[in-house]
Amino acid sequence: MRIVKIKLRNFRCYKDDTEFEIQDLTIFAGRNDSGKSSILDALNIFFKEAEMDPDDASIGGDAKDVRITCEFDDLPEKLILDADYATNLSQEYLVNSSGRLEIIKQYNASIQKPKVTNIYAKAMHPTKDGLSDLLYLKNADLKKRTADKGIDLSDTDKRVNSKIRKLLWDSDPESELGEVLIELEKDEAKKIWAQLKTSLPCYALFKSDRASTDQDDEAQDPMKAAIKEAIKAQEAELDAIAKRVEQNVVAIAELTTKKLKEMHPSLANQLNPKFKTSSWASVFKVSLTGDDEVPINKRGSGVRRLILLNFFRAKAEQMAKEKGLSSVIYAIEEPETSQHPHNQKMLMRAFMDLSESPDCQVLLTTHTPTLARLVPFECIRYIGVCEDGCREIQCGDESTCQTLAKELGILADHDVKLFIGVEGGNDINFLKGISYVLKQAGEDVPDLETLEDDGRIIFVPCGGSNLALWVSRLANLNRPEVHIFDRDTEPPVDAHYQSMADDINARDNCKAFITTKFEIENYIHPDAIKAVRPELALTYGDFDDVPTVVAKTLHQNSGSPKAWEELTEKNQGKKISRAKKWLNLDAVLAMTPDLLDSIDPNGDVRTWLTEIKSHV
Repeated sequence: MRIVKIKLRNFRCYKDDTEFEIQDLTIFAGRNDSGKSSILDALNIFFKEAEMDPDDASIGGDAKDVRITCEFDDLPEKLILDADYATNLSQEYLVNSSGRLEIIKQYNASIQKPKVTNIYAKAMHPTKDGLSDLLYLKNADLKKRTADKGIDLSDTDKRVNSKIRKLLWDSDPESELGEVLIELEKDEAKKIWAQLKTSLPCYALFKSDRASTDQDDEAQDPMKAAIKEAIKAQEAELDAIAKRVEQNVVAIAELTTKKLKEMHPSLANQLNPKFKTSSWASVFKVSLTGDDEVPINKRGSGVRRLILLNFFRAKAEQMAKEKGLSSVIYAIEEPETSQHPHNQKMLMRAFMDLSESPDCQVLLTTHTPTLARLVPFECIRYIGVCEDGCREIQCGDESTCQTLAKELGILADHDVKLFIGVEGGNDINFLKGISYVLKQAGEDVPDLETLEDDGRIIFVPCGGSNLALWVSRLANLNRPEVHIFDRDTEPPVDAHYQSMADDINARDNCKAFITTKFEIENYIHPDAIKAVRPELALTYGDFDDVPTVVAKTLHQNSGSPKAWEELTEKNQGKKISRAKKWLNLDAVLAMTPDLLDSIDPNGDVRTWLTEIKSHV
């Protein structure tokens, strides 16, 4: 499941009902103490990775009615509630008016140890008497209800409550649906909540004020897990060693007691040898050092945080795996803390790539402009403090950009020579990869990686709706733009973004290119793919979907019992996304000038790079 909306009531600074949409990448921006961290903390409590504190209740609000609400889409296709029979949320009338699962957790924070008082699903549900309470009824009560209504169960499996409920609901087609709060911890509804909990995302929060040492939990836990796995593989041998040690120690203890008995019989009679062992895992300690043998503890704070941030990711993935959860929400406070500007850009690119991974969402907070200016502004949620102390959420439009530019001091970057518009992070990786390959081969092409690091170019993903580009235009700098769009269609049909390209080309000092092939991955030669993955001996044409071809071949080679066509659209999408990322990160680096000549006889790629070079 994927979280798409958050609602807060009476939680810290959010006394009045406050709600905002969430995307795969969402950045909460604002000044200090505006309420950014409160959002991430609220989610941490919702997903029960933290406990609520009495001080979490809003001042002046109802401490007995603190509410944290999350809406989810990408819902599970089936729920097994009884007798291995599959039902779904829509069939059980558990989705709201938007077709989403909306879970409300209500807390009483007026007591010393706040607790959950109710868990609801807000849903469009039958409201008629005799039909509104079916989720709470046990099997016997449901069968009695059908008998009272004269419904025949002879052709129905009487063990399956969901089948009986469906018969009852279908028995009155004129029954109206209304917005209802379903109590998920009441009676038989508990079974539904138990199943839903296993489908919720894994939530992992990285706090900005955490310690940064190699003994930090995030650094130690993955290492501890690795130690446990290694010990498990050698368990029989280690147990044999422990047994031999125990036998030797007990033998010596018994001999000592015997000798003592000769000297002091009464004292010896009070002694019994007992052997205690600790777990093998406690024997091993791990400290992380770099190539120069300097421990992390002694490294700079920025390096420590960067390393621990990735240990945090490793721990989150490990936790999701252990809990059997398929999706992860990474929530990271102020990732720019202690980082050099180069690392800040690198982190932002990594977070954008991570958010494009299947079943991954990334939530960030920041009060500095560096991160906010690098992402599509529809990903930004600006939190402003009103005069009465209430919070105002501005979401990803031009007014948000105006506010950000004013409040966070986002100024136009006068070092920028060129904006390069692309469709997404994979296109950026391709362009930087192919420019590196050609540069290494001695060709006179721009080094896009270095130019970006120096701030002379800015890549603009997602159709040009990037905050940095918007601010630049706002300041009337009129910087040049080069845009590259995938064709996405086969001639004679017009390219998907043809009208957008025409508009760009009509502007001064702006140039838009459309690939002459299906998409940018079609410029990666099959031999480059084979050089990295020898098992992938592929052939494809200019208008084949290369990531799909690669993903399908990898799946067929995996030995999976399911054919590609038998996979769900979601699972196919995951595999295609992974293939797309691999092609643009790894396979592109196996390209050569000769392979590019072969796959790109029209010289499209070099034309793009030449145009970029003319501006920088």
